Amino acid sequence: MNHLPIPPARDRSVLLDLDGTLVASRDGIVSCLNRALRDLGHAVDPAAPMDWVVGPPLHDIVARLLRARGDDRFEEAVARYRHHYEAGGLFESPLFPGIDLAVRTLAQSGARLFLATSKPLHTARRILEARGLTGLFAGLYGAAPDDSGAEKPELIARLIAEQGLDPHRAVMVGDRRFDVSGAHANSMRALGVLWGYGGRDELEQAGADGLVETPDALVEAVELMLAAHA
Repeated sequence: MNHLPIPPARDRSVLLDLDGTLVASRDGIVSCLNRALRDLGHAVDPAAPMDWVVGPPLHDIVARLLRARGDDRFEEAVARYRHHYEAGGLFESPLFPGIDLAVRTLAQSGARLFLATSKPLHTARRILEARGLTGLFAGLYGAAPDDSGAEKPELIARLIAEQGLDPHRAVMVGDRRFDVSGAHANSMRALGVLWGYGGRDELEQAGADGLVETPDALVEAVELMLAAHA
């Protein structure tokens, strides 16, 4: 297979989202949100569409769920969710098939890999450690324990500043519009993945610079995107 020439490895950076990109975390997140709602006395519909909860900052998710129920116990709901998630829900997040090899191949290419997630960093780190991936990353970036710093534009801006990245020699890989908007706010290209929770329509409407359908195709898609703007 022929590849376009790509920039030297030391100049290339790949930012990877976590939920919906590396791990299939929907079931664990939804389960813990439903437990938190039940703790507050609310009925939940197990069949309700819930893919939308994967990706946004936790505070936005909880606020939307409570508004729909006329409940203002925001801090209590967040605390209950965190309790359930850290007690075990975070481990209900298997790697997507093929993503382990893709990430390892990207790391072996010499590109610097960075995690860029809206999830609190301490929980994201535990997930990566459980999957044996932590050592492949040059840096891990996520929200603070209180979920501050979860917005993707600000998070990516901090990553760029602290790591001295050239945004034009980097690509953000994620499954939601938040990943695209966060990258574009920092003059970085965004590659949308279709195995996650956003879907083609969301990613195209957000202006993703490219789409990739399966983890098996991720490495080539990243290389081509970096080469096209070398």
